[in-house]
Amino acid sequence: MEILVLVDHVDNEIKKVTLELLTLARSLGSPAAVWAGPGWSEEARTKLAEYGADKVYVADDQAIADHVVAPTAELLAGLVADKAPAAVLIASTGEGKEIAGRLAIKTDSGVLTDAVGLGEGFVAEQPIFGGGVNVRSRVVKGTPIVTVRLNSTVPAAAPAAGAEERVSVALSESARSARVVERVKEEKGARPELAEAEIVVSGGRGVGSGENFAIIERLADSLGAAVGASRAATDEGWYPHQFQVGQTGKTVSPQLYIAVGISGAIQHRAGMQTAKTIVVINKDEKAPIFEIADFGVVGDLHTVTPQLTEEIIKRK
Repeated sequence: MEILVLVDHVDNEIKKVTLELLTLARSLGSPAAVWAGPGWSEEARTKLAEYGADKVYVADDQAIADHVVAPTAELLAGLVADKAPAAVLIASTGEGKEIAGRLAIKTDSGVLTDAVGLGEGFVAEQPIFGGGVNVRSRVVKGTPIVTVRLNSTVPAAAPAAGAEERVSVALSESARSARVVERVKEEKGARPELAEAEIVVSGGRGVGSGENFAIIERLADSLGAAVGASRAATDEGWYPHQFQVGQTGKTVSPQLYIAVGISGAIQHRAGMQTAKTIVVINKDEKAPIFEIADFGVVGDLHTVTPQLTEEIIKRK
């Protein structure tokens, strides 16, 4: 069974989530990567083949990048019609979910979003109701279209053929109706990108001020981690909104999540509770976040966090 995997790439760099999707697809069938937009290279083909892509459909067309997400949905719809894949896997990002929704309409298929696991019969594991309930869901109409959360699968190399097949897409007028007129490159710091990071250290209202977020940053840097923040902290202006973790922010699923001074409102838990290991530092022993913690420290974060940072640095 051929399973289409949409390649997530930026500036010709294949994002880690694509390797996770290929690994997941291998457990269910034969992965076929789909490259949409410019930047295709032999290096990209080699990378996709290294992680199990038996085939790579390449639409190396600048027009796909010039017209937001609609062209990618049309490309995938054409492949679904021509190749009759068993399923389509897409990264559960904002853009990925929009593509999945459009593809579902075009192919008259069911769509599942934010899956954290996918088993036989394409039965997906999903956290719903703000992460309060975990369910198992299955598409019952058309081709299963599933968006998968980042860091839900550990990528594992398994070399395959990676046979390249060129494809094209004739863009409809509606796909051309929204055009990208400017791109502004965000400066990338030394820390990993929040949604893809394997370790995340987040601060909340208990941090007390924007200046005090230096404590969170030092702990994150000692671990090579990304920095996150609760909605309360970003609403106070203590940390930029693009680093907000939660239902209305970014969803993360790292190997390790350290919550510092975060009470654990359902809005925040929805964005991080699928982390493999959760460590909590909070002076309120009744804080709701302790309910989902694997390890917890009841204490003043301004004392505990610097001590933890020092100990980590000593052990490096």
